[in-house]
Amino acid sequence: MTTPSLMPLDDIVVLDVATLFAGPVAATMLADFGAQVIKIEHPRKPDAARSHGQSKDGHGLWWKILGRNKRAMTLELSSPAGRDAFLRLVAKADVVIENFRPGTLERWGLGYDVLQEVNPGLVLTRVTGFGQTGPRAGEPAFGTIAEAMSGFAYSTGQADGPPTLPPLALADNIAGMAAAIATLTALHARSRTGRGQVVDLAIIEPILAVLGPQVTIYDQLGIITQRKGNRSENNAPRNTYVTADGDWVAISTSAHSIAARVMELVGRPEFIEEPWFSDGFERARHADELDAAVGGWIAQHSTQEVVEGFRSAEAALSVVYDVSMVVEDEQYNAIGALTRVDDADLGSVLMPNVLFRLSDTPGQVRHTGRGHGVDTDTVLADFGFSADERASLRSAGVI
Repeated sequence: MTTPSLMPLDDIVVLDVATLFAGPVAATMLADFGAQVIKIEHPRKPDAARSHGQSKDGHGLWWKILGRNKRAMTLELSSPAGRDAFLRLVAKADVVIENFRPGTLERWGLGYDVLQEVNPGLVLTRVTGFGQTGPRAGEPAFGTIAEAMSGFAYSTGQADGPPTLPPLALADNIAGMAAAIATLTALHARSRTGRGQVVDLAIIEPILAVLGPQVTIYDQLGIITQRKGNRSENNAPRNTYVTADGDWVAISTSAHSIAARVMELVGRPEFIEEPWFSDGFERARHADELDAAVGGWIAQHSTQEVVEGFRSAEAALSVVYDVSMVVEDEQYNAIGALTRVDDADLGSVLMPNVLFRLSDTPGQVRHTGRGHGVDTDTVLADFGFSADERASLRSAGVI
């Protein structure tokens, strides 16, 4: 795989001292576009992400993605020798990403006042469950807590069922993307002011933002958004339906014109003349009728007939994919959404590609997640540590 001659962030050095998962996701996104990310782990306590989830031959598969494009080194930040070594790294870095509980870096003598003293331009991105302040700042939290606390779980699931959590690290990944944006924003500000700053990002915030107007609706109308299954309160028909072949498909009719074409397709044009039909919110009030019409038509046709019918009508529909269908899909493959990367342990690994495409300075997955601490010696050498200094740190057990 050829590395692009210019990557947009290749002049940025990031020290990733975060763990499970939002902070490391942010660092991975920066690394994908060329940032020189150094993953720093405790020498005797590797990031738990290395063993999280499924593995093959003892190698964590999630780690192959989360650790990609990063150099891996070890350093015990809580020890005096490790602290001093870290400050030498900080002096030549642009960003530190951490997710320790508030006060931890300060307890180790590595608060932002200390970091900024050795590097006034440093951006310190702090990703925690609840943020750096407030009554719950010191409590432990994971993405699941954010999914519950934000209202996401309350408004997700069938109307007569329990609140539903996602089967994946949704809040963490959303927070990681937000943290990457925040870090780049702080770096842009530095280009104008010459000074770094602290990014304080709570995992409970970005997922709250993606829930849209729920807070404003409650504030202005006193309405608490309830579970509606796969339906929407903003338009209809919008649901999943099963074809004659037993496959599930999903449709959305956010635009009135699309909703009208769907009604024509399923042989129920009379709905279009109803006074309520032109307004998506009003259509949602008639979801039972619309679902019966659409679902009944879909149930009588094969999956291919349904897909071709909606395509001819220029209406939005997709078969509900499992992951094998994602891998084979012509659209995902056409835009390069997946990439296969050589891996020292597994030979070759297929994974999601970089998040977006740039026409002139594209990102790239250059390598998968590396072994615990394999780059420690070379990283320290690159940062000016002599062979004797490296040996001293090793004998002290801090690397």
